[in-house]
Amino acid sequence: MFSKSKINEPASNAPEAAKPAAPATPAAPAPAENKASTAPKPKPPASVLSSDLHITGNLKTTGDIQVEGTVEGDIRAHLLTIGETATIKGEVTADDVVINGRIVGRVRGLKVRLTSTARVEGDIIHKTIAIESGAHFEGSVQRQDDPLNPGRSAKGGANPAAEVKQ
Repeated sequence: MFSKSKINEPASNAPEAAKPAAPATPAAPAPAENKASTAPKPKPPASVLSSDLHITGNLKTTGDIQVEGTVEGDIRAHLLTIGETATIKGEVTADDVVINGRIVGRVRGLKVRLTSTARVEGDIIHKTIAIESGAHFEGSVQRQDDPLNPGRSAKGGANPAAEVKQ
């Protein structure tokens, strides 16, 4: 036990050791609080819209949505998963879009994936796309660096430049 005391007190001067320990103690809880505040912030699980649910209207979230039912309206999310039983009639915009079901309307996404059970009738604007064998797709595919809001940035960038030159 005597050796543990020496290990616990590496500096023989207790006042000097106490002084650095005092500032370190308040500093240590602050990062711990930041870590604690970071821990509760992880994304909640995806919101699931069951197969017996029919929604008329737009959906918007910064989180994830899994649709198994029917939505008549636009959807905007971070990760959007369209289930095999789902039908979407409207524009879909998300960072990641996984389509297993049916969409009638435009699809905008950084990553768009059509699985073998996907049925898409509309244009797809993407940064990266994957289409599995067996997927049905009617429409056009266009690659853009910022597919989530290309009209705003492209028009906004072109019009002021044209106005400045004229």
